[in-house]
Amino acid sequence: MPEENNSNLTRRTVIAAATFVPLAAITAAAQTPATALSPAELKTLEAFVDRLVPKDENGPGAVECGAANYIDRALAGALAAEKATFLAGLAGVDLLGQMMHQALFADLSPELRDDLLTTLENGTGNLSNLRVFFNRVRRLTLEGMFSDPYYGGNNNFAGWDLIRYPGPRLAVAPEDQKMSTPPKPYRRSAYAR
Repeated sequence: MPEENNSNLTRRTVIAAATFVPLAAITAAAQTPATALSPAELKTLEAFVDRLVPKDENGPGAVECGAANYIDRALAGALAAEKATFLAGLAGVDLLGQMMHQALFADLSPELRDDLLTTLENGTGNLSNLRVFFNRVRRLTLEGMFSDPYYGGNNNFAGWDLIRYPGPRLAVAPEDQKMSTPPKPYRRSAYAR
């Protein structure tokens, strides 16, 4: 004799509900950007980009503009092929910090970080591979500061404000084309919906 089931579940209900579970998981995954760096690696990267473009009286620095976030997301996506090399570079920076100053790079004072980065930038001999890494981080930092916010950097359009870039526009009025008139900011991503 079959067991009596007082539940209102039917086969149709179970199948219909099962189709929404993967859809919900995919939607949630699409809304959460992928990251490539561990918290310790991100801390080293933030300390690095902070010294490349520090915050000063002229405006925000690379950290405030979200350059490290841009780099992290890029390494999890479009630059995934560079991830291993990038992680080795971050580890090399920390190792150099320990060799030169007995501390991880992020734990050094700003002056000692600057000293270490100058050593990397001028890298010769054993440091030539770290010089290449230094140049790559500098390039990605600038991209993160000034790229479209869609890619994870340029928080609140801070980079665009810093260089007075008004943002992408499809059409510009004649009064906005005059050189004597500063353009009004258009705070929208080219990919905004």
